[in-house]
Amino acid sequence: MAKLVLSMNGVVQGEFELNQERLTVGRKPDNDIQIDNLAVSGKHALIITILDDSFLEDLGSTNGTYVNGKLVKKHVLKDGDVIAIGKHELKYINEHATDNDDEFEKTMIIKPGSASAAVAAAQAAEKAVAAAPHAPATGSGGASMPLGRLTVLNGPIAGKELELTKALITLGKPGTQVAVISRRPQGYFLTHIESDGDGKRYPVVNGDPIGPKAYQLKDSDLIELAGIRLEFTNIS
Repeated sequence: MAKLVLSMNGVVQGEFELNQERLTVGRKPDNDIQIDNLAVSGKHALIITILDDSFLEDLGSTNGTYVNGKLVKKHVLKDGDVIAIGKHELKYINEHATDNDDEFEKTMIIKPGSASAAVAAAQAAEKAVAAAPHAPATGSGGASMPLGRLTVLNGPIAGKELELTKALITLGKPGTQVAVISRRPQGYFLTHIESDGDGKRYPVVNGDPIGPKAYQLKDSDLIELAGIRLEFTNIS
């Protein structure tokens, strides 16, 4: 299981297993990882874990969040990454984490009524399909990998299809609503990442919000996200 090792000046202060989907880091005591230091904001950063992969997001902290010395707002964590928050460091340890940036698709922005956004979404979909036309049929453990497809049902690119060949694909509109679909031997999982307002406007599947936990997609599921409707289909 993935974990974070907290240290300061080379002295280890604790280890935290990433055994929940959402984990907050900050100075306030209600955080999952509390760092009692004035350089750390009350709610400093969020770590979302989806199966074997974790995502780091800065929560508008005063002093920023750094990964391997680089200031980040959002980052897909890789084994060995060092997160710097104030004077403290959190080392991410996960042998099974995705180690290829190409596996994390750029967010596909779909905004009905916007021609430029529609073109961008179509280009993103075509790029995703073209980038991996011969995706491996098995995962690292030899298990058969499923193949699914999303079909856009409304807006200017209604009818557009996207084959889900990548391990991770994000969907939505940054700042409005974003979710991620992860491809694993067990199937495809849809997980809420962010939304405007209180951050709890979850994607809707078949008329019901999926909530904060990962939802395993089924054939013919209807997804509503950031004003767009999509149909998920199992191809194999």
